[in-house]
Amino acid sequence: MRFLLDAEQRAFTDSLHAMLSAADTPAVIRDWSRGDHASGRALWSRIAEAGVFGLAVPEEYGGLGPRPVELALAFVELGRHAVPGPLVETVVAAALVQDLPSARRFLPGLAAGTDLATVAAPTGQHPPGTGATVRTPTGHALDADAATLRLALTADGLHLSTTAAGPPRRSLDPARRLTPLAPDGELLTPDPPRDRALTRARLATAAQALGVGLALLDRTVGYVRQRTQFGVPVGSFQAVKHRLADARTALEFARPLVLGAALSLRPADVAAAKLTACEAAYGTARTALQLHGAIGYTAEYDLSLWLTKARALRTAWGTPEECRQAVLDDALKGDEADSRSPRSRPNGGRTDSGA
Repeated sequence: MRFLLDAEQRAFTDSLHAMLSAADTPAVIRDWSRGDHASGRALWSRIAEAGVFGLAVPEEYGGLGPRPVELALAFVELGRHAVPGPLVETVVAAALVQDLPSARRFLPGLAAGTDLATVAAPTGQHPPGTGATVRTPTGHALDADAATLRLALTADGLHLSTTAAGPPRRSLDPARRLTPLAPDGELLTPDPPRDRALTRARLATAAQALGVGLALLDRTVGYVRQRTQFGVPVGSFQAVKHRLADARTALEFARPLVLGAALSLRPADVAAAKLTACEAAYGTARTALQLHGAIGYTAEYDLSLWLTKARALRTAWGTPEECRQAVLDDALKGDEADSRSPRSRPNGGRTDSGA
């Protein structure tokens, strides 16, 4: 399926790309990894001024949406530039609180970028990725030390969280600091829209991963054009071309799935998009690391900022196995529905042989 952006969407993504290109995001990421959030908060405000977070917030609360297609396009650019912070979690928080009587307490600040939100998922569900599944009694929240709105999903509902249940733990991606949250605050609702929140989380994560993969591919293509062996660029070697072509094919295959999922918002479509985009980004990261050689392993080299993010996003808000299971369960439900349909039985379900 081929998706064409309209003029307004192209202008939006171009302006966001230009703004982030000028922001020196590698320096921002390294500051954020050290716990210095000043430059990251400044960039967050500029992203909010561009309208990104407003795309997840209804208009009556100061937002522009919800507009999932435009939000997905924005998250591709945020991933392309490896912007740090609880980006997906802010979208999740908006989805969780938008129908509450207290929504006006939270949503205007999220849309304006004055508030950063994070969410701790319940034990064994879909905690933010660390490169491996994290399971704790309270769940971990991404960048809780920087967030001004901290939410904890538990079996009995959605709570505000005021205290950490333990110290932050390091992630495979140094810019993703994880903190267990205690559900010790106000109970906002006993019945939060968990499925909607998970669908929005997976869509944003898929788009972000797609952007990460595209950035890794662009950086690797530029590198193999400059690096020489035997007097020629290594990019001229057929084996190198094949690896890059495979990476490009995987990413281009993921792009329509992400945009199609943004249009349908069916959980199975979104799970398929997340699986495909994250696996494409992870595969591109492996190719990038191999083709860069030893320099790709060094933390001082900017490539590492995208390599680690590709690995962390792969398990954020649903592992590959969980996403495959969601797609399979949906397919089996469709098969069961078809088998019960009269059209699937001989004679259209009639028991007679009448003419």
